[in-house]
Formats: sequence, C-alpha cells, structure tokens
Amino acid sequence: MTTDANAPWLIAGLGNPGPGYAANRHNVGFMVADLLAQRMGGGFKRHGKAQAQVVEGRVGPPGPGNRRVVLAKPMSYMNLSGGPVTALRDFYKVPTANIVAVHDELDIDFGVLRLKLGGGDNGHNGLKSMTKAMGSDYHRVRFGIGRPPGRMPVADFVLKDFSGAERKELDYFVDRAADAVEALVIEGLERAQGTYNS
Repeated sequence: MTTDANAPWLIAGLGNPGPGYAANRHNVGFMVADLLAQRMGGGFKRHGKAQAQVVEGRVGPPGPGNRRVVLAKPMSYMNLSGGPVTALRDFYKVPTANIVAVHDELDIDFGVLRLKLGGGDNGHNGLKSMTKAMGSDYHRVRFGIGRPPGRMPVADFVLKDFSGAERKELDYFVDRAADAVEALVIEGLERAQGTYNS
C-alpha cells in the first residue's frame, strides 16, 4: 500500500488515563508512546479538538528520510479509543494507512512483538472501538503480555501491573517496541516486520 510520503503519521498508544492504571499491562501502549515522546524531545499536551494528549514532531534521520509524526494517548478510556483517534485523524488529515495502534496482546508471549496491517480486534476493546470508528486498515504494533495464569479472568489480568519478574525486562521490551514503531514509519511494514517479528 503506497501512501503520500508527506502525509503525517498518527501513532496512538492505547491505554487508560489516570495514575491508577499507569503500570497496568493494558497500558503498555502509553508506555511506548511516552518513550517515543522522550526521543522526540516533546511533552504531551492536551489537544483542543480531541479527547487526547498529543506530541508533534519528526522521527528518523535529518533530511528527506524523516517523517512527520503525531503521537497520541487517547484520554477516553480504552474501550472508547476510536473517538479520539478518529478526531485526530481528521484534524491532522492522516490517511488511515498511516495510523499505528500500539497495544497489549494476550495471544503473544510477554515482550514478543508482532507488526501487522489490518485484521481483527482479537477481543481487544481499544482495537474494537478504533475499527468501529474507521475500519480495520490501520497498522498495529502488538506487544505480547501472555495469557492470564490459572483461571484469572482476562479483564483482571490486563488491569494488573506487570509482575516483578516482568518489570525487570519491561524497559528493554518497551524500548524495542519504540524502535519497531520508528522502523515501521521510516522503513515501511515489510522491513520492520523482518526485523521485529522474530
């Protein structure tokens, strides 16, 4: 799929707002967005037209290879993410193919990444909301969190903080996910998949 090289990219880290959710597995999208904002040298600010916090900047080396990026954290709660993301898409005139959702994924082991374009929502309420709002033809950076232990309900598992053992490796995996987002935007999906879908 070809996109206008000058069109901006919208990277939406999915999560729930508020300090009580900050370290939850469900908020790993926010963690990746925060790291990307640091790399871009920007701080999140509330957007006037959308229920979201945004940072605008560029990723990639100086020159024609870099890309204009809008980083977003929807402030609507996970299951209503589609509204803020669609409002930002319209405000910044972003083609749907230039939208990236960064989110937690139950069906992948902890720390494993999978990049893809389109597809189902796999029961993920943030993706469900985005797909309902604008169709499914956007990119996903899926961050594995694994399945709940024993009979723990999925809803309880995703709203729990990462375990002590996971936290020891979390910074490394969040850093790698941020690298994957940058590679997707700069190099395209196929090359980024070749590097990170391992």
